[in-house]
Amino acid sequence: MLEQTLVQTLLLLGATVLVVLVFQRLRVPSSLAYLLVGVLLGSHTAGPVVEMPYISAIAEFGIVFLLFTIGLSFTLSQIYAMRHSILGLGTAQVALTTAVIGTGAWLIGVPAAAAFVVGAVFAQSSTTVISRQLTEQGENDTRHGRLGTAMSVFQDVTAVPFVIIIPVLGMAAASQIAGSLGMALLKALVALAVVLVAGRYLLRPLFHLVAERRSAELFTLTVLFVSLIAAWTTSALGLSMAFGAFLAGMVLGETEFRHQVESTIRPFRDVLLGLFFVSIGMLVEPAVLPDIWLEAVLCALILLGSKILLVAVIVRLSGIDAPTALRTALILAVGGEFGFALIAIGLSGGVIDSHLAQILLTSVLLSMVLAPFIIRYNLVLSRWLLRRKVATTKEPLDTIEKPDLSRHVLIFGYGRTGQIVGRFLEDEGLPFVAVDVDPGIAREARLAGQAVYYADSTDPTVLETLGIASASLVVICHNDKTAALKTLINVRSARPDVPTVVRTRDESHVEELRKAGASEVIPETLEAGMTLASHALLTLNVPSYRVTHYLQQQRTRRYPMLKELFRGSLGDLQADSTELERLHSVRIDAGSHAVGKALGTLELGEVLITAMVRADQRLRYPAATIELLPEDVLVLLGTPDALQQAAQYLTGVPDLG
Repeated sequence: MLEQTLVQTLLLLGATVLVVLVFQRLRVPSSLAYLLVGVLLGSHTAGPVVEMPYISAIAEFGIVFLLFTIGLSFTLSQIYAMRHSILGLGTAQVALTTAVIGTGAWLIGVPAAAAFVVGAVFAQSSTTVISRQLTEQGENDTRHGRLGTAMSVFQDVTAVPFVIIIPVLGMAAASQIAGSLGMALLKALVALAVVLVAGRYLLRPLFHLVAERRSAELFTLTVLFVSLIAAWTTSALGLSMAFGAFLAGMVLGETEFRHQVESTIRPFRDVLLGLFFVSIGMLVEPAVLPDIWLEAVLCALILLGSKILLVAVIVRLSGIDAPTALRTALILAVGGEFGFALIAIGLSGGVIDSHLAQILLTSVLLSMVLAPFIIRYNLVLSRWLLRRKVATTKEPLDTIEKPDLSRHVLIFGYGRTGQIVGRFLEDEGLPFVAVDVDPGIAREARLAGQAVYYADSTDPTVLETLGIASASLVVICHNDKTAALKTLINVRSARPDVPTVVRTRDESHVEELRKAGASEVIPETLEAGMTLASHALLTLNVPSYRVTHYLQQQRTRRYPMLKELFRGSLGDLQADSTELERLHSVRIDAGSHAVGKALGTLELGEVLITAMVRADQRLRYPAATIELLPEDVLVLLGTPDALQQAAQYLTGVPDLG
């Protein structure tokens, strides 16, 4: 038995790794790769077979953890804040699509309960496909891009009522549906009350107790326990496990532990959700495709066409211009992963039969295959449909509240130094998000209304949840040099171009941190010493302007960012200011011997590379592994003599500026 289980596991993992690798290289969503693995390893195709019960026994936990992470992003306060924008648009889109498609299916002879499932499946869109494609084509910050993404995320929340209702439709006779639905909704309210009360009085204290132990292992176990105990609670009430997980996530989303919880659960969610899609793929029967292909194609066209029309009308009626409404509709036309989940729930509950399930599965798959092309050419399609020029400017989205911060400052470590930085940023009205591994600091700061969370910044997944992609500055204030270095490496891996200021205890680690990619390193003991010296000089009646001059002189000698000034030609400076450091730009010609060399191998002496410009793109403090190309421009910092030698080394000829 054990050997058979091991063989099944190896077969599943091997096929999944191979197919996902190929799909990622082709930039195709991984969810489609998992579906293909399920088709290949299912009992409906020739070749090796992985037993369905072996997969389905644990695949449901993928949806449980998915709803848990969605709950983390949609707290009660956030949903209330969005009630006038996304809540209205999103609810209208899901309700109208379900009603229109469901009514149409019922009119052509589909049973009422099954018709409801068809409408619910068609109402879903793929947040994964939409967000990834918009990011790749640079439209994630456009008005239609942000509106489409926000509405698709809201659809994930609306799937929760479907998860409650669909199983009830399969268990009740037509005359009993109303009573069963009422009882299910009553149970849902009871579950909501239980989880909210437990979250307020049990979850927050529990996570504070666990966080104080500083154990990643204990924290992970606690997250798994809380999500699964919530799932078991709703399951015991006769509701879905996914609903309980969603409620638990919603409660934890209002605490300072939100980001750390999300990064902890993500690996489990991704793997188990992949298994869920594998189980969905196993439901596909390629042998019946010749019999259902016409119905599947028609359903896919109805899915795409109806959602384009309905979403365009809804968004237009909300007061948004027609081009933006149509482009938003094109983005949301795609079917979604949650559609597969609803099909599986309807099939297992006896609400839909196998034939209808195959048609729905195939039609949603076809829409997801077409989705990248529809989203990529949404401007062209909207122009063609409207027969008019559509604006391409990236307009700010004033009609909805953007769920994530943009151009904010990230502060890692919110002790004394981090709080001083945060206080100055707050005084200037600059947005920031801070994290710290001390739960007490996070709790007190959040009570004071600051965006401070409990999280471990050395975990790469935490950076993504904090919005590293749109951050304007990173400030690392850790006491621990190892933690600061690991955080810096993670930041540079995720965002090589973001300015990063690092605090260290003394000057012994300055060079190591700069080589790791720090834009600036601030030694704490140096600043303390200079402050002490300034007070001593002022006490001895040294004029304040001279004290200020001494401090500025010491700082500019040690901090490269304070010396980054363009000061004219090198020749003009050499006569009277040979020790004054300045910036100088050097263009790399095609004939230069430096072409093809990595930046870290260049022999530049005391000269520092502060930036590189390539194809009009400026990269601050570029990585040492980047190889030079013709027409690259290096921005160098050093004394005139050192810059002269570096320029001659790079170009082969003296460069006098």
